[in-house]
Amino acid sequence: MIKRLLLALVSASVLLIDTGHAAESPDTDLVLLTENFPPYNMAKNGKNFAQDENINGIATDIVREMFKRAGITYSLTLRFPWERVYKLALENPGYGAFVMARLPDREALFKWVGPIGPDDWVMLAKADSKITLETLNDARKYKIGAYKGDAIAETLTRQGLKPVVVLRDQDNAKKLVSGQIDLWATGDPAGRYLARQDGVTGLKTVLRFNSAELYLALNKQVSDEAVVRLQAALDQMRKDGVVDEIMGRYL
Repeated sequence: MIKRLLLALVSASVLLIDTGHAAESPDTDLVLLTENFPPYNMAKNGKNFAQDENINGIATDIVREMFKRAGITYSLTLRFPWERVYKLALENPGYGAFVMARLPDREALFKWVGPIGPDDWVMLAKADSKITLETLNDARKYKIGAYKGDAIAETLTRQGLKPVVVLRDQDNAKKLVSGQIDLWATGDPAGRYLARQDGVTGLKTVLRFNSAELYLALNKQVSDEAVVRLQAALDQMRKDGVVDEIMGRYL
C-alpha cells in the first residue's frame, strides 16, 4: 500500500514538471512565448526568463493591446533559447510565439497574425571596415556572425554561406568589434539596438539583402475565430495610429 502511494506521488510530481507539452496557464485562452529580441520584446531585468508584466518592447505592447481588444486571455513568458520557443509553439495546441518572420517554408506550419513590425536583413561591419558588398554572394569570403535558430542564420546556411552562430545575437556586436567576425548578419532595427545596449555604436550597413515582416505565429490548432478577432484588433490599432504610437516609444 505504501509502495503504491509513493508511486502515485512520484507520478503526480512528474506531471507537474514543465515539459513544454502542457499549458503553463491552463486558465487562459492562449499561452504566448517570446524571447529577448530588443526593441521588439525584452525582459525588463535583462535576463533570459520573465513573465507577464516583466516583459516590454514594441511587439509586447502591441500584442497586449491586441489581445485586450480581441477579448482573449493569455499568459506571456519570455524564454531562452529561441529554438525552444519555436518548437513549443509549433508542437503545442493553444501556444503562440512572437515575433517571428513569416517565411515561405514556415507558412503552412502556423496561423499568422500581423504584421507587427518590419525586420530588414542586413550585413553590418565596423565603422572603419573596408568591406563593400554588392550582393550576398560577395560575402562568401568573409566570416559572418549570426544568431542560432534565427531565420537569417537558416537562410544563409541554406545558401551555403556557413555563418558562425551564437546563442545571443548581441554577442555578435563585440565579436565584430574585436575582429572575431568580419560581418554581422542581423535584423534592422534589432541589431543596432542590441549593439547600443552593449556599448557598441557606429556600425555601418554594407548590404541590405532582404526585408521581412514580423508576426505572431499561432499553433495550427488555435481556432480560426481567435485568429480573425486578433487580426481585426491589430488592423484597427493600425488605423487608429496606436501601432505607430507604440513604436515611437522605443525608436
